[in-house]
Amino acid sequence: MRKILDGVRVLDLTRVLAGPWATQNLADFGAEVIKVERPGHGDDTRKWGPPFLRDREGRETADAAYYLACNRGKKSITLDFTRAEGRELARALAAKSDVLVENFKVGDLARHGLDYAGLARDNPRLVYCSITGFGQDGPYRDRPGYDFMVQGLGGLMSVTGERDELPGGGPQKVGVAVSDLFTGMYATSAILAALIERARSGKGQYIDMALLDVQVAMLANLSSSYFVSGTAPGRMGNAHMNIVPYHVFPAADGFLIVAVGNDGQFAAFCEALGVPGWASDPRFSTNPQRVRNRDLLVGMISERLATRTAAEWLAAIEAAGVPCGPINDLSQVFADPQVRHRRMQVTAPHAAAGEVTMVANPIKFSATPIAHDRAPPLLGEHTEEVLRAVLGLEIGAIEGLRKRGAL
Repeated sequence: MRKILDGVRVLDLTRVLAGPWATQNLADFGAEVIKVERPGHGDDTRKWGPPFLRDREGRETADAAYYLACNRGKKSITLDFTRAEGRELARALAAKSDVLVENFKVGDLARHGLDYAGLARDNPRLVYCSITGFGQDGPYRDRPGYDFMVQGLGGLMSVTGERDELPGGGPQKVGVAVSDLFTGMYATSAILAALIERARSGKGQYIDMALLDVQVAMLANLSSSYFVSGTAPGRMGNAHMNIVPYHVFPAADGFLIVAVGNDGQFAAFCEALGVPGWASDPRFSTNPQRVRNRDLLVGMISERLATRTAAEWLAAIEAAGVPCGPINDLSQVFADPQVRHRRMQVTAPHAAAGEVTMVANPIKFSATPIAHDRAPPLLGEHTEEVLRAVLGLEIGAIEGLRKRGAL
């Protein structure tokens, strides 16, 4: 079945998470993604375990679960472009590609003639995306960039975690590398937009993506509140800065989430709690008043919810039409009937393990559905296939390159 990016070739010079996340999206959309890895080593995340994928006999393979999360649908080749022959192969592959994505330090690829200026002379239609911690210019351009430090520097940790004066208060990073993942998503959007522009102009272009830029941008309404008020927002734990009640509450046997979005929902919530009078109390009747009296109201709700189990309250609150839900761990997530119905857990054949289980891409296309049929590749699994099909090399030439250390 035809896919949206059929016929688009991507040369993937990325590793770890932000870049591979972007190129995995492109692979999901049907692009041919050629992942270039260092001979004998590969993407660093192949070794970021345990856990490691196990083969058919139950033995650990060379690939960590981390690597499996962001490399499906790709072809892996090993290539040492610090050597002259490897460099020429990389240039030849770039000349036959539509997109190149890389996340080396600023200037690293220029030393090997693999920067945009060098490659665009041979392939002016090339869309070239660079992903770094801080961008190609500015005082931090030469610094290495990691998600954790960018979450702190870019403001996310200033609004993540419990309030300082409460038990457990203080800055927290988000539990998944959101700066990396958001950068991968922004890079995906930018590459697709550049391909649309190329269809009009016939010319590719350079895309400069920075984790810090993305982290600053993704604070969204919090930055807008700062611009309007002049006051930097602080940490609120699980609470919402502008809406109450919008919180995690303890029930008799666990926790539940209640997310009241308007005054009508609050009235229905009070009915479900058996305290309808709260909705007409002038301290709580409107959202601005509830925000002003946040601690009082949250304490009252917490006392009420502690009298019954989470399941009992969720049934009553959901029946009232008020947004609510449990706090699931991943075993509960993938057992959830809605998650199962939406087919968010998929499998694909794998050369060493027989098959590998993956999280599906959440995008549902009606005419060109995503097929999760190619597992993350073994290191160098497609070297011979790619060099023969794309560059027309013969087996003997490939073996010679391998013996000389270029592959």
